[in-house]
Amino acid sequence: MTARRGLFISFEGIDGSGKSTQARALAAHLGEDAILTREPGGSAGAEDIRKLVLTGEPGRWSAETELLLFTAARRDHMERLIEPALRQDKTVITDRFADSTRIYQGATRGDLRATVDALHDLMIGRDPDLTFVIDMDPATALARGLARRSGEDRFEDFGLSFQQTLRAGFMTLAETAPDRCIVIDGNRDVAEVTADVIAHAQRRTR
Repeated sequence: MTARRGLFISFEGIDGSGKSTQARALAAHLGEDAILTREPGGSAGAEDIRKLVLTGEPGRWSAETELLLFTAARRDHMERLIEPALRQDKTVITDRFADSTRIYQGATRGDLRATVDALHDLMIGRDPDLTFVIDMDPATALARGLARRSGEDRFEDFGLSFQQTLRAGFMTLAETAPDRCIVIDGNRDVAEVTADVIAHAQRRTR
């Protein structure tokens, strides 16, 4: 990957935690120099892969196959959107990035973390400069996610125990990367969460 100058921010958390809402809010606050994107997705090829991995029956793909699909989508996303924007000194805000793969495929659906990390190092080669982990009660988040009826609820269909395992994984990950990860309490009014996110972002970007 080529040299980078812009700021790269990601939002992570379990399904229904409100991270997408907060990513949009931060992008709106930062204005025209911020680019909002998502994973899987963000480029034409990655959006095609998104349809494959987020729809259908829970058992449609093995964790190993998911890992390859998500990595392919991320590589295309990096090449076509993220890297060009960072070279133009833009702030890129993404709803999910590699941490989701570390947790969803690497820690909760088999002992694949070493494979996830090796593939990430080989094909992606970087992490965000700042990651917000939106923490929320799994039962509340799951109910919210299912209520959306978005059609992209394959992972919600794994059930509450899966979401509880995801939450534990994200909390552990945040503890191991304190210089990059900030845990935000999502069990509050949306405006309170947004104010917290913006305050932390301002401190990190001064």
